Amino acid sequence: MRTRILRIVVGMACSVGGMAASAANLKPIEPLALQRAVEALGKELMLPGAMVLLRTPQGDFVFGYGSTELGGTTPPRGDTHFRAASNTKTMTAAVIVLLAQEGKLRFDDPVSKYVQGVPNGDDITISELLKMRSGLPSYTAAPALTESLDRDPTRVWTPEEMLAIAFKGPPLFAPGTEFNYCNTNYVLLGLIVEHVEGAPLARVFQDRLFGPLGMKNTLLPDRTSNTIPEPYSHGYLYGSSSYAMSDAPYPADLQAAARAGTLKPNDDTEQNPSYATAAGGVISTADDLATWMRALVGGKVLGAAYQRQWLESLEPEDPGAPGGQKYGYGISLITFGPNRVYFHGGEMPGYNSFMGHDPVNDVTLVVWTNLTLSLDGQHTANSIMVKMLDQIYAVSPLQQKQ
Repeated sequence: MRTRILRIVVGMACSVGGMAASAANLKPIEPLALQRAVEALGKELMLPGAMVLLRTPQGDFVFGYGSTELGGTTPPRGDTHFRAASNTKTMTAAVIVLLAQEGKLRFDDPVSKYVQGVPNGDDITISELLKMRSGLPSYTAAPALTESLDRDPTRVWTPEEMLAIAFKGPPLFAPGTEFNYCNTNYVLLGLIVEHVEGAPLARVFQDRLFGPLGMKNTLLPDRTSNTIPEPYSHGYLYGSSSYAMSDAPYPADLQAAARAGTLKPNDDTEQNPSYATAAGGVISTADDLATWMRALVGGKVLGAAYQRQWLESLEPEDPGAPGGQKYGYGISLITFGPNRVYFHGGEMPGYNSFMGHDPVNDVTLVVWTNLTLSLDGQHTANSIMVKMLDQIYAVSPLQQKQ
C-alpha cells in the first residue's frame, strides 16, 4: 500500500488592494476544500504523488500529496525537483524574444539563415516556429524515438539526431497556414539561440533567466546527465514511452493488470532527457516555476514593447473556434468568463505538469505529478489543474461546460 501524505502551508500575507481587485472573480478559498479535491483526484488517478502550489491575494496554499517515490513516505514539497518537460518552451521562446529585442535576430528571419537543411527552411520564419505554425513534423511522433527510449533509456541524443528523425517525413502543411504542436520547432529555436549567442543553451538560460530571477533550483542539465538534483521526485509511466508521446489509449489488458495491482508503472526517472533539449529538457521545482510564470507574464523578463508583441502573438489553435485555446510565442492562453490564464504544460515519461498565471486576479498555479497518464488516459496534472480552477474562480472552465 502506498503512503499518501497531504501537506498544507497557508500564508495569509496579502494586500487589501489586491483582494479588492480580485473579489468579483475569485471565490473565498477554503484550504480544506482544496485538500479534499487534491486527495480525491490523487486516489482516483492512482497517483504516487502530486504537488500543488497556489498563490493568490488571499494567501499561498501548498499541497504535497502522496510521495516522491512509489511506496515511499516522503511527500512532494515546493522545492522538490522534477522534470518540467515542455514548460521549457516558455524559456526558449523568452530568450528568442530577448534576442529580437536586442536586434540580434528578427521574428521574420527565415530558419535557413541559422540552420541549414530544414525542409521549407527558406519559407519558415522564426515567428512560425515559435507559434507552432511551421508545418514540420514532430520527431516525438516517430516510433523510432520511443522504441529507442524503451530499449536504451540512457542513450545520449543530439539535436541533429532529433531533426534527422523529424525530416524523414514530409511537411504537414505550408508554413503559416495551420497550427500543429511540434517539438521539432523548439529544437530548431534552441539551435538558433546557440548560433546567435555563441554559447550553450544551458548557459544562456542561466545567465539570462534563472540567475537574474533567483531561480536557484532550475537548470537545463548537461546532455550526458541522467540524474536530478536532491531533493527530487521519481517519475512513473505505465508501459512504453510511446504513451507519453502520443494520444494512444492504454490497452484494456494493461489497465486491468494495473488496477488489479499485478502491474506497476515503470520508473522513468533516469531516462536521459537529451532528446528534449530546448523543447523540454529543464529540471525545476514548483517554487521556481511560480516565480518564473509571474515574472514572465508580469513583464519582468521582457521590455514593454516586446512584452506587447509576446502577448499579441497569441492566435487560436483552431480558427473555427476563435474563443478557444490560443498559442503564441511559447505560451498558451485559456479564457473562461472574465478570466484569462496564461499557461504552459509539460509532459514526458514520468512527469506531467502545468504552470499558469492570471495577471488581473494575481493568481499563480503550479501543479506537477509523478505519473504522466492515468489508466483512463487523463493527463494527470491537467486533471488536478481544472479542479483547482473550479475551487478558485467564481466562473471556471468546468462551469462553462455545464
